[in-house]
Amino acid sequence: MTDWLNEKLEKAAGWLREADGILITAGAGMGVDSGLPDFRGREGFWRAYPALQHRGFSFEDMANPARFAEHPTLAWGFYGHRLTLYRETVPHEGFAILRRWADRMPLGAFVFTSNVDGQFQKAGFAADRIHECHGSIHALQCIERCTNDVWSAEGFHPLVNEKTSELESPMPRCPHCGALARPNILMFGDWGWIDLPYEKQREGLAAWASTVSKLVVIELGAGKALPTVRRFSERSARQRLIRINLRESVTNPMHGVGFDGAAEATLQLIDTMIA
Repeated sequence: MTDWLNEKLEKAAGWLREADGILITAGAGMGVDSGLPDFRGREGFWRAYPALQHRGFSFEDMANPARFAEHPTLAWGFYGHRLTLYRETVPHEGFAILRRWADRMPLGAFVFTSNVDGQFQKAGFAADRIHECHGSIHALQCIERCTNDVWSAEGFHPLVNEKTSELESPMPRCPHCGALARPNILMFGDWGWIDLPYEKQREGLAAWASTVSKLVVIELGAGKALPTVRRFSERSARQRLIRINLRESVTNPMHGVGFDGAAEATLQLIDTMIA
């Protein structure tokens, strides 16, 4: 271990020992260690969804409400596959480390994540301590927005043809008007997303953060391509940001320190320094 890395680890561990609360900010890289696919670039996306490569669709093309209007069985094939994948995924050990750190602190933790996979809830984080800034795949809404209601996707069990990436089971419908339902997720070019549940989450996060005097921000797997999480981390950090990123860990010293590495392994490394 280099002296420079050891110095950063000691600094991060010291902040965590002193903290009365931690803000966990997470992007897509947080789920990769749990076995979730990396959609970075078209090639990464097409490795996960080869049928969509033949059609020439990128992640941005599929994560778009226009697909539900133009080709609903393909749109729901894509999201139905993801829904099943997230339901079956087991959160990696890094989640448990974060929970253990939070449990030692007077004000615990709050999560801010652009991930729609529900992995923090599955790992045992309280639902009222999570702000999902891009929504959740585990909730549905009406594509026609006949109502501002959202409802659980629990009763929807998609059957997807792996060769065509199309949904073969019945598509979910709005219980109010019978129109097609869609995931309650913020997509590209999306003016119909119902964000009311997440506004309440945002208000809860702001109220919690106002009570924390020795806040540490731990950012995990948040890239620059969609910088929502990175920017929120930097605005919130109070010069105590711990940024963990496999490819884009560069951090302004005014914000905190950065670590090149995967989420799980780096959290384990920091954990050994705290004990």
